[in-house]
Amino acid sequence: MSSDPIKVDIWSDIACPWCYIGKRKFEAGSGLFTGADAERRVEVEYHSFELSPDTPVDFEGNEADFLARHKGISPEQAQQMLDRVSGIAAQVGLHYDYEHMQHTNTVLAHEAIHFAKAHGRQLEMEERLFSAYFLEGRHVGKVAELAALGADIGLDPQELTQALEQHTFLDAVRADQRTAAEYGIQGVPFFVIDGKYGVSGAQEAQTFAQVLEQVWQLREQEGEEVPA
Repeated sequence: MSSDPIKVDIWSDIACPWCYIGKRKFEAGSGLFTGADAERRVEVEYHSFELSPDTPVDFEGNEADFLARHKGISPEQAQQMLDRVSGIAAQVGLHYDYEHMQHTNTVLAHEAIHFAKAHGRQLEMEERLFSAYFLEGRHVGKVAELAALGADIGLDPQELTQALEQHTFLDAVRADQRTAAEYGIQGVPFFVIDGKYGVSGAQEAQTFAQVLEQVWQLREQEGEEVPA
């Protein structure tokens, strides 16, 4: 029935600048779609995607250094790319601090997000990690830092520490990555709406609103009942 929430599965990496921008734009678009209609609801679930799984936990150098090596370009070109992204991020209220950003491997951060999901706090943890990485210069590749960030949103830091040290949720991370491969996802953010419709990239808020509207209208036309 159309009164069921529209499920949106989002593949994302908390070290992906476009993912944080896309998150803000999707939130704005979702708000445009739901408006004042109480029947219109959107349910979001995040899924793990590692953009650079070979990145060490303690990367020597700044974000421009990593980008230059990763893409095979000059540091100057890398800095120009970062400046461009920073300008786009600022348009949605995000002020990226590339000077203090600590580039790191994100698999533990993904495990922490799955821990938060198991405790009903996935969306809060996703936002907390994005903010910590892009805005606050926190090291999200270390267990102690992730435990502290989890505590910020009400998670038990000792339980989170134990889960990270034992890699309790690593299988869940890998399952997300296998599903991404099955969908053919090669870059993030990637949005799968109602399990059927894929939207790639940090689209504008109006675009997200239009896609959600189209899915809603198709539901009403087809009389489908999609599980939440």
